[in-house]
Amino acid sequence: MGQQEHQPRRIAVIGGGIAGLAAAHRLVELDPRCSVTLMEAGPRPGGVLFTRHEDGFQVEQSADNFITTVPWGLNLCRRLGLEDQLVQTNPACRRTFVVRRGRMHLLPDGFLMMAPTRLWPLAVTGILSPLGKIRAAMEYLIPPRRDEADESMAAFVRRRLGREAFDRLVEPLVGAVYAADMEKLSVLATLPRFREMEREHGSLIRAMRRRMKNRSRAGRESGARYSMFVTIRDGLSSLVERIVSRLPADTVQVNTAATRIERLGDGWRVWTEENDECRIMNDECAATKPSVRNSSFITHHSSFDALILATPSPVTAKLLQTVDATLATRLASIDHSGTAIVSLGYESDRIGHPMNGMGVVAPAVERSPILACSFSSRKYPHRAPDGKELLRVFVGGARRPELAEMDDDRLLPLVLDELSRLLHIRGEPCFCRVAHWPATMPQYHVGHKELVAEIEAHAAALPNLQLAGNAYRGVGIPDCIHGGELAAERILETSRIATNRD
Repeated sequence: MGQQEHQPRRIAVIGGGIAGLAAAHRLVELDPRCSVTLMEAGPRPGGVLFTRHEDGFQVEQSADNFITTVPWGLNLCRRLGLEDQLVQTNPACRRTFVVRRGRMHLLPDGFLMMAPTRLWPLAVTGILSPLGKIRAAMEYLIPPRRDEADESMAAFVRRRLGREAFDRLVEPLVGAVYAADMEKLSVLATLPRFREMEREHGSLIRAMRRRMKNRSRAGRESGARYSMFVTIRDGLSSLVERIVSRLPADTVQVNTAATRIERLGDGWRVWTEENDECRIMNDECAATKPSVRNSSFITHHSSFDALILATPSPVTAKLLQTVDATLATRLASIDHSGTAIVSLGYESDRIGHPMNGMGVVAPAVERSPILACSFSSRKYPHRAPDGKELLRVFVGGARRPELAEMDDDRLLPLVLDELSRLLHIRGEPCFCRVAHWPATMPQYHVGHKELVAEIEAHAAALPNLQLAGNAYRGVGIPDCIHGGELAAERILETSRIATNRD
């Protein structure tokens, strides 16, 4: 008779962001008998995911939606009973502006990240010069690269579409997503499908045109149910709250920082430090009260049969330093950038520029203090009261890292001046909140896939250990959910094999 028949398997999940929450939820979902402890160093679960409701505005403090072209976010929402709360982007505003010489121009219709689906909008855009348009159109004739070697996003796009298309179109679009240095960002680790298009079709333009033709032939019935991005009507905090509500009481321990781990046979011992900073939970976490235990000032250790590290890679590196120094070094080598998000509310009649889009991105060549501005209440109209607009401005990243941590009294004038100029805004905002997220965005530099393969090989040699988080195979919410769920499934599979062996 195996050990698992006598007592539930004890599993620790360190890190209470969406990856750790997804891991804990999947463990309980697949094996309700297992005993799961999730340790979060901060005062609430969710990590950077947090929704504020103030003065009639719904403000996401970090990510404000998730992509639907991969299934993991949608699938989790369905299993949690949140499907009826999913909201699509406003179809009347599914367009983006790009800054050129201080003015906003609409992105050419059908231009997707780094490839056009239609040539005429590219031919008539005011974003590119005549020579830039000719060079971009020549992509159709550029021979493909056949080897499998990685390359930077900048090198790939310049090779296919030319320097101007890179500077004016691709750099601001991709840079706004990854907050990255495009000269270092790996195309294979971030947008590998474009290399696949090149290899399979010989041209991005040819690939996109064939894809659109195939979609047209398939007809509407086979199309996606959702737009490319969705959010949750009551805010992404709803996702966090719903996950926590599905976990057994006392599963989630906030204000609990893991400080050291060590192997204990085939299991693990975890040292923690707990503080009393948020003993009485405030309204921001009210929905999670039944399943969240706040801790007092104590240091102790606990033993577990298995361990999932869903912490940021620098934290994971420190925890693993005495377990596997080589693995820790590899984890520590993943660079991170950070951003600040300035959320601003305005009376609608104070904004002179037409708000007929999702937002605007600013190329690095414009030397703007902002990376992008999302027209949040046009993207999702429920986020602002009638007669008002909610804007979310992103600054920092690898382009200007100092802005991610700049004092608000210095940062706000830079943002407000730039926004007033671009959108022809008169007067001051009626609402303002700033969220700083320094060193939270892992940088997938060239060679990242090989680095992750090394990390995973070292981690696989450690018994009953799994890694999860945004540092490995995707930075988006669905990617983090998928990574957390995979970690949980692998832990349980290892347990099943061990039980059968017994």
